[in-house]
Amino acid sequence: MLNKWFVRVFFSILLLGIFVGYPWYNIANPAGRTEARMLQPEIVWRFGEQHLILWGVALLVAIVIGTIAGILISRPYFRFAAPVVVNIANIGQTVPSLGVLAIFMGILGMGFNTAVFALIIYAILPILRNTYAGMITISPDIIQAARGMGMTPMRILARIELPLALPVIMAGIRNASVMVVGAATLATFIAAGGLGAMIVTGMAVMREQLFYTGAVMAASLAVLLDYILRIIEQEVTL
Repeated sequence: MLNKWFVRVFFSILLLGIFVGYPWYNIANPAGRTEARMLQPEIVWRFGEQHLILWGVALLVAIVIGTIAGILISRPYFRFAAPVVVNIANIGQTVPSLGVLAIFMGILGMGFNTAVFALIIYAILPILRNTYAGMITISPDIIQAARGMGMTPMRILARIELPLALPVIMAGIRNASVMVVGAATLATFIAAGGLGAMIVTGMAVMREQLFYTGAVMAASLAVLLDYILRIIEQEVTL
């Protein structure tokens, strides 16, 4: 169960970042009403919703692809490909997120779908790597004992290997979650929306309220999502 104190403090900070800047900024800067409109609660929540959708779709697809790929390369008949796949994942991890978005923008064009695809590729890497690492660290004696009890390979995978590797897999998912929240702020450069629109606009027009509201919301979202995933991890790995 989520810690009520944490949730209350989090939403207090979040609402403070949203609502404090807008009214006073609009009164003190009557000439800057265009920028001030972006700080209206409904506009801020729309950017936040776009950001959350980018995160959710990208992370969900990356979890499915990354875990399946990590399990496959941990199997004896595919293990020959593991060094190549892991090295590609490690190399890909060093590419800046803006570079990933730029590469796929040149191939697929601009928009939401391109941003999601690039974020999926970016999020797959830590999930795949951690899944593979978690699977290969399981003691062969445990697998051999399960086989001796007459368990099928699929049953061993579902009842023995995945539960034992789950803490490592969840660590990769949490890492990917934070990475996607941060990288999604750059999606605004390819017209995909998100909280990055507030940050970039605030920097362009030199309006600190816009910049700080977008940045605080993005950082708060990363912290909250990581906390929720940690609670889920604790529940499923007991």
